[in-house]
Amino acid sequence: MTEALIHNTAATSGANPAAPAAPEDGNLPHSAAVPLSVEDVEAAVHAIADRSRQAARRMARANRAWKDRGLRAIGAALLERKNLILAANATDVATGKANGTSAAMLDRLTLTETRIAGLVAALENLANLPDPVGNVVRGQTLPNGLRLRQVNVPMGVVAAIYEARPNVTVDIAGLALKSGNAVILRGGTAAAATNEALVHVLREALDSVGLPSDAVQTVDQYGREGANALMRARGKVDVLIPRGGRELIQTVVTNSAVPVIETGEGNVHIFIDESASEDMAVEILLNAKTQRPSVCNTVETLLVHTGSTVLPAVAAALREAGVTLHTDERSRAALPSSIASEPATDEDWGTEYMDLDLAVAMVDSLDDAVKHIRTWSTGHTEAILTNNLANAERFIAEVDSAAVIVNASTRFTDGGELGLGAEVGISTQKLHARGPMGLTELTTTKWIVQGEGQVRG
Repeated sequence: MTEALIHNTAATSGANPAAPAAPEDGNLPHSAAVPLSVEDVEAAVHAIADRSRQAARRMARANRAWKDRGLRAIGAALLERKNLILAANATDVATGKANGTSAAMLDRLTLTETRIAGLVAALENLANLPDPVGNVVRGQTLPNGLRLRQVNVPMGVVAAIYEARPNVTVDIAGLALKSGNAVILRGGTAAAATNEALVHVLREALDSVGLPSDAVQTVDQYGREGANALMRARGKVDVLIPRGGRELIQTVVTNSAVPVIETGEGNVHIFIDESASEDMAVEILLNAKTQRPSVCNTVETLLVHTGSTVLPAVAAALREAGVTLHTDERSRAALPSSIASEPATDEDWGTEYMDLDLAVAMVDSLDDAVKHIRTWSTGHTEAILTNNLANAERFIAEVDSAAVIVNASTRFTDGGELGLGAEVGISTQKLHARGPMGLTELTTTKWIVQGEGQVRG
């Protein structure tokens, strides 16, 4: 990261002029030379939020063509500045390795040319999607002649707190902009250099097309206390979205005074019933477990009907791919001695491994599979592999998760894969948004009532 870039980002990242500024060489949380008081950080974060409010009002007035130009400008800038971004990311990854960061976390932290290209493609997909702002949810004309419309409008100021996932910086910013919002980001110390570079590129691209650069701001320069101030900024921030592991999410949900849309961890299940074919089961399990094991839509528990004969082939394929199997007694007994496994415990049934580990259990019926899922699921994604239509319909009806999948990989629970362009996160709550959160989920609604002099009797 060049000195000029650090100075530029510090100058545009939204520090409060009235509060003591972070030193020019200390824009990143890990390098701040002069710690600020809690009061100073809160004042600075409030100033950022106030500028976000002004930017949000401008974004709410921007038409689709203007917003789409902004998204495409960001995509072009990411490609143009990819060497700068990758160099910053290499710094974060090297620091992570030196600090003993897990392989799963390092995978989420790492950017490559291919992943940057994927971010650019996601921005282009967003630009091609309809603008949710102004969409009429419902409408009618009342007997008294009043004309009613309920329409989608931007949330306003959206904040996100997330861990070591620099791709989320671009995804959330893109979604917020297309839906007419301003966004405040807290991306975590592990990705500090990468996020600093990305936010600089995003702001520069917005400015190049005449959109407010303050529509994308960060509080990373204020470290953990910046995140705390963001959680306390009720009335200045409209909604806060945490994205990460259980500890981060629960910390935000428990401590935030700002309304929270809760995303959830993914203790994801696949149930193979007795009618599922071996070839399909092998292909889907390999994809769901090994394609990218560090993400939340990766399968963590496999349930197999006792009448099924596919477990040995599935287990052999998974072991060959490097997966460690944590098996209950019955599934272990169904495997040939050549397939190694470890005894499963209750801890395994409740674990989101986010690694090449899989818990495996045998069940006697669809009812038992659903009971196990109800006991251990985090409400993210569950799948059934079956050639029995009645079983598929029962599974859909009885499993209460944000996404229920029949005969396909759990990796499809993703905003991009489901045609949403990208996602802010996977919501496992039931209010406002559930499942992959795309453009519409970053809007609220407004009632528009038009009359010709009517008064209420």
